[in-house]
Amino acid sequence: MERCAWPRFIELHHSVTKLEAPRKKFSICAGYSSAHSVLYVGRMSEPLMILVAGPYRSGTNDDPILIQKNVDAMTDTALKLFRLGHLPVLGEWFALPMIERAGSRQIGDAVFDEIFHPVSRLLVVRCDACLRIGGPSRGADEMVQLARSSSKKVFFSLEEVPLR
Repeated sequence: MERCAWPRFIELHHSVTKLEAPRKKFSICAGYSSAHSVLYVGRMSEPLMILVAGPYRSGTNDDPILIQKNVDAMTDTALKLFRLGHLPVLGEWFALPMIERAGSRQIGDAVFDEIFHPVSRLLVVRCDACLRIGGPSRGADEMVQLARSSSKKVFFSLEEVPLR
């Protein structure tokens, strides 16, 4: 007779615990969000592909150092999403290598404009959700609008993203 190996608790992050049931088709999680003073318990979600939408050029005056800070903020958020069990994506990850290969000479030139936002527009409709971060950005706001018009989930903080 096989001995039952569950419940088994796994620390996911901070104060979140996942209860797994081997050979069962479900799992639940329980956790406490100190940021929101909320205790939550519920089913774990399926992994989502989530577009991280935030400022790229907005507020930078095209200063490469400030642009890199914006990209770093989106990449840091992507890492947190990954650690929550989801697949994060940034339009920049797809567009920037192609923009370079296509011969763009500077941010905002014709080659840049041909590729940068169109890639994100195509990407957002392939994603399950969009996470809007950072300050003002017409491009990021457009991604939120496209996500909503495609019946995708839209989140405005990591705390809103379901655990996996």
